[in-house]
Amino acid sequence: MKDLYPNIEPFNEFQLNVSDLHTIHIEESGNPKGKPVIFLHGGPGGGIEPVYRQYFNPEKWRIIIFDQRGCGKSTPHAELQENTTWDLVEDIEKIRDYISIDQWVVFGGSWGSTLALSYAIKHQNRCKGLIFRGIFMLREKEIRWFYQEGASYIYPDAWEKYLEPIPKFKRNNLVKSYYEQLTDENINIRLKAAKAWSIWEASTSKLFQSEKSLHHFEIDDIADAFARIECHYFINKGFFKTDEWLLENINSIRQIPAVIVQGRYDVVCPMQSAWDLHRKWPEADFHIIQDAGHSMTEPGIRSKLIEYTDKFVEL
Repeated sequence: MKDLYPNIEPFNEFQLNVSDLHTIHIEESGNPKGKPVIFLHGGPGGGIEPVYRQYFNPEKWRIIIFDQRGCGKSTPHAELQENTTWDLVEDIEKIRDYISIDQWVVFGGSWGSTLALSYAIKHQNRCKGLIFRGIFMLREKEIRWFYQEGASYIYPDAWEKYLEPIPKFKRNNLVKSYYEQLTDENINIRLKAAKAWSIWEASTSKLFQSEKSLHHFEIDDIADAFARIECHYFINKGFFKTDEWLLENINSIRQIPAVIVQGRYDVVCPMQSAWDLHRKWPEADFHIIQDAGHSMTEPGIRSKLIEYTDKFVEL
């Protein structure tokens, strides 16, 4: 069982203007001359967490992490304009070009796996390797499972709290009803909805739940960005041309070394999606972690991810 590498601080932090509206926060840590890897956080809207650096050997990796548009230290905060999957894909390219990297390994979990797949399909020649965890492809059935009906049968206690901000007559389309509240001009309505939305996800992310969450959703700004940006992407169907767009385009990246790590009891991003990706991409290494849910901090998932970052640093 592999454990996290020691906590490290960034050797470089900077802001990059990626549009007339958006500026994103970027940090580099580890070895400035090491193999470059870009870590794509979840959400969308999750932001950077210091623990992300600890999945990589700091002596061998040059670790690039950034707050995606509208979250973390990126500005403007919780902004939905000019915030799409394809804006983020091009932001990744702008980062790569700005720090003069030719190729890198791309690491993405949950929404980060959606973004990593999207980036790889658009920029295959820039990807040295791909590490995926907790597969999410933003298909209608995935959104419905977690935000309308499905996961609710496993966590009815947490589901009741998720339903509270939404009047009963508006519960036939919860994503739409949440979007109305998350974009309301009344900050109190917006924050109540944001916390309920965010806490629902936090309450279901581990096989064995704990009070400790990866993100601090009790903080207004964190919950606001997370919920608003997530709901914005979901109501817009990920800005994909078709519901199965990622799977329809997998053939273009099957030559890239890749691994898929999936918790058997992932309620947030159920294993069916990882299985669908595995069936379309048999060349990618595929690992089911039998005693895990969704969180990358669960021991089995953490260990397998570090096993592969140790392996892929030699690519």
